Amino acid sequence: MSARTAQISAGRQSALLPAVLALAIGFGMVFVAGLVQAETLHDAAHDTRHATGFPCH
Repeated sequence: MSARTAQISAGRQSALLPAVLALAIGFGMVFVAGLVQAETLHDAAHDTRHATGFPCH
């Protein structure tokens, strides 16, 4: 294997890890959001609004 081929291979490997991690995080977010109860999502959003100082009622 030439030095150039080794550089290309290393570049692909270094780009693969962030892509796999992004895919795993995205899949996890979709999976969790798909299984959570609507009331839980509402409560989380409501608490976040209060924590950041936005009035909501």
